[in-house]
Amino acid sequence: MNKRKIGPGALGLAALMAAAAAPAMAAGTLNVTTYGGAFAAAVAEAYVKPFQADSGITVQMIDDADPPAKLKAEVEAKNVSGDVFEVEHSDVLRLCDEGLVEPIDPAILKPTADGTPAADDYLPDALTECGTAIMVWSSVIAYDTSAFPNGEPKTVADFFDTAKFPGKRGLIKRPKYSLELALLGDGVPADQVYETLATPEGVDRAFKKLDSIKKDVVWWEAGAQAPQLLADKEVTITLAYNGRIFDAIMEEGKPFGFIWDGVNLDMDYWVVPKGAPNKDAAMQFIAYASDPARQPDLSKYIAYGPPRKSAAENIGMYKDGKTEMAPYLPTTPANSASALVNDAEFWADHDGELTERFNAWLAG
Repeated sequence: MNKRKIGPGALGLAALMAAAAAPAMAAGTLNVTTYGGAFAAAVAEAYVKPFQADSGITVQMIDDADPPAKLKAEVEAKNVSGDVFEVEHSDVLRLCDEGLVEPIDPAILKPTADGTPAADDYLPDALTECGTAIMVWSSVIAYDTSAFPNGEPKTVADFFDTAKFPGKRGLIKRPKYSLELALLGDGVPADQVYETLATPEGVDRAFKKLDSIKKDVVWWEAGAQAPQLLADKEVTITLAYNGRIFDAIMEEGKPFGFIWDGVNLDMDYWVVPKGAPNKDAAMQFIAYASDPARQPDLSKYIAYGPPRKSAAENIGMYKDGKTEMAPYLPTTPANSASALVNDAEFWADHDGELTERFNAWLAG
């Protein structure tokens, strides 16, 4: 089966009948590992609490800075404690290729209200052989609005203009997202970024652009660090995960702004490790959280868009009951007009070599 995506043909009648006839799970405990932070809190409210109430299965949520590495280590040690993991798109492909995660039968995913199969309702690449997309998120440029009284930054090029927009810059300490941002900031159109980055000259160009601000960069690794750097005024502008910045604005009243120019769209996925102690309950949880009628609930708590088209039509208010969520979602057309769609296959193929080059550059 093609690991890259699942098409409508993967939904067989026998599989659908088997899924419909599956007995309810007995009560037990399910370990769900995520990157933590605001997203974990949103998952708890939108999915975990109602799932526990409806299924009788207790869910323990675990925060980890690198869920894919934790999953790989547990499976290879044959000491698997986790049942469901949140991972990025490129990690789904890699973990599936390495045989470290279970296939997910699309027949367990509920169709839309009008009977449209799940495989026809998900965005492109949102279903893979071993992963089911949770949400659409993005890395964005965020800034401290109080730091620029003479005019705020508006474009990705402004991120690299420390003369006009002074202050330290926050960047993720990894090649993914940093190299794309560098090329976008150097004028490469979004639809040519990966074509450029696939060449030695393109890689050199990206690092040359990073060189231009290297002395002004404060590196971060965990998603929570980016808004904290802004709040502590250690940086004036940072690359960040859009949900983290939204949470800081809404929950903490931080004076932060977004730059949607140069936004990098990505999806995170649910996967089940080989040897999961509660595999059946894990699949039940994934099916529950993938219900198109339930997916809009996640956007009540965090600024991520749903991966199912029918769910996107029903986005409403934030949990405060007065803030429209659409202006804060990376999937809103106005916000994604100049977006780069992250290429998971590119990173599955090139992450190792570019990480080696990136680490050498950092040390140099």
